[in-house]
Amino acid sequence: MSEKLRIVEVGPRDGLQNEARPVPLEIKKKFIRKLLKAGVKEFEAGAFVRPDKIPQMADSEKVLDGVQLDGATAFFLVPNEKGLERALASGARTIAVFTGASETFVKKNIGMSIDESLKVFGAVAEKAQAEKIKVRGYVSVVWGCPYEGTVKIGTAKRVAKALFDIGCFEVSLGDTIGVATPKTVEEVLTQLSNFPKEKLALHFHDTRGLAVANVLRAVQMGYRNFDSSAGGLGGCPYAPGAAGNVATEELVLLADSLGFETGLDAMGIAQASKVIIDLLGRPPRSKAYQALMASA
Repeated sequence: MSEKLRIVEVGPRDGLQNEARPVPLEIKKKFIRKLLKAGVKEFEAGAFVRPDKIPQMADSEKVLDGVQLDGATAFFLVPNEKGLERALASGARTIAVFTGASETFVKKNIGMSIDESLKVFGAVAEKAQAEKIKVRGYVSVVWGCPYEGTVKIGTAKRVAKALFDIGCFEVSLGDTIGVATPKTVEEVLTQLSNFPKEKLALHFHDTRGLAVANVLRAVQMGYRNFDSSAGGLGGCPYAPGAAGNVATEELVLLADSLGFETGLDAMGIAQASKVIIDLLGRPPRSKAYQALMASA
């Protein structure tokens, strides 16, 4: 059997959060259903954040109503204990907490210092685990910050360790503004080699068109867990200039070319993202999407 490349689909949350045009709830559900049909087993479904800050996520309590998960895992981001309360009330079984490797970014994103965020998330994780809810951790701007520029790898390492210490089963390292290159991917991951590869995921944005190359370099180094967004949707409201995520269909085609199994159907992923792309009314960033739809 082929080795597996694990892909966590972030389109329904990270892919949509930065869109100014409201995406109707039923369209979100249709998007998720099509992703599940294409083989998605792990995905970000929404975020229990302040609706006035991220309006696109205001309906996260309802986004899975009537959706048959059939064993798939849905993640919901929570910024604090109030967000956890909303997650618990909605029946969420897996949550994610998010901080960063830059003080300025974390302050602008969630209104706290890095250490304050870790303290808050420690309390969130403790309560979540008491309810048998799994917690995933995110470290943003590992490869560069829109406000501070180069990020100290020691900070990223300290934050990742803290997230593991509070009980996160996995930590996703983000190139939030898409400045990583294959060389800097190798440099950063080499310095983080004290963490088990199977406990880390990598989250690349495609601002400079190097996201797939960055994934390839990470795969060559032995990493197998990646976040991606159908159609290359996404961006970050607190990271000026950040383009979309690496496209899920691009990773599926890359994995296929390398002989890795993903369990995902690239055409099905592209067709799922078409639901959102048609609504937004602009060309998709993903070249793989364009090629797949042209061949349909």
